[in-house]
Amino acid sequence: MDKTSIIGLILGLVAIGVGMVLKGVSVMALVNPAAILIILLGTVAAVTIAFPASTLKKVPVLFKILFTEQNHIDRKDLIQMFSEWADQTRKEGILTLEQRVSEVDDPFLSSGLQLAIDGQSPDFIKDIMLEKIDAMEQRHEEGAAIFSQAGTYAPTLGVLGAVIGLIAALGDMSDIDALGYAISSAFIATMLGIFTGYVLWHPFANKLREKSKKEVLNKEIMVEGILSITTGDSKMIVREKLGSLLSGKEMAAMKQADANE
Repeated sequence: MDKTSIIGLILGLVAIGVGMVLKGVSVMALVNPAAILIILLGTVAAVTIAFPASTLKKVPVLFKILFTEQNHIDRKDLIQMFSEWADQTRKEGILTLEQRVSEVDDPFLSSGLQLAIDGQSPDFIKDIMLEKIDAMEQRHEEGAAIFSQAGTYAPTLGVLGAVIGLIAALGDMSDIDALGYAISSAFIATMLGIFTGYVLWHPFANKLREKSKKEVLNKEIMVEGILSITTGDSKMIVREKLGSLLSGKEMAAMKQADANE
C-alpha cells in the first residue's frame, strides 16, 4: 500500500472538516446531493467526453497504482546484479547469461538480456529498448492526463453549481432566512469543486507522473547495464556508469554498503 496517498487523502479530509468546524460551519453542510451530483457526475461526464474508451478503461488500474507500492527492483540491487553479470560475461562469455533470462521477473529486462545473448548490436538493442521506454511513458502520460483534466474541470463545475444554486435561491426572496441558507448551500458546490480538483485529481496526476519517472529511471539503468555487458565493460566500470544515474544520496548509500562488505 502507498501510505503517502492514504495519509494525504486523510489529511485533506481532516483539513476541510476541522476547518469548517473552526469556522462554525456544520460538517453536515457537505451532505448536499445536488452539489455532489453536479461536481462528481459532471466531472465524470467531462472526462468521458475528453478521452476515448480505450483510455478510460485504464482508470481502475490507475487507482490501484495510486494506492499500492510498485514492486520494482531496487536500483542498488539492479546495479549489483549487472556488476556480477558483467564479471561473469568477461570470464565465461555472454552465452552463460542465458540461464539468467528465465530467472528475471521483469519482462523488459529479460527481453533486453535475450537480445544481447542473441548477439544483436548495442545500437540495435539500445534503439529497441528506448522505443519501449518511450511507449511506456506515453501510456503513463495518458493515464495522468485523465486526472489532470479532471482537476481542471472540477473547479469550473463548482462555479457552475454555485450559479445554479444562486438562481434557485434568488427565485424566491420572500423568506430571508431561507435565502441565506440557500446561498450558503450554493457555495458548497464551489468548495467541492475546488477540493476535488486541487486535493484529489491534480495530486493524483502528479503522483502517477512521479511513479512513472521512477520506473523510467529503473528502465534506463537496465538499458545501460545491458549495453555495458555487450561491450564487455568491467565490473568497476559498470558500477560507475550505472551509479551515475543514481541520486547523490543513493550513490553514497551504495558506496557505504560496498565498504561494509
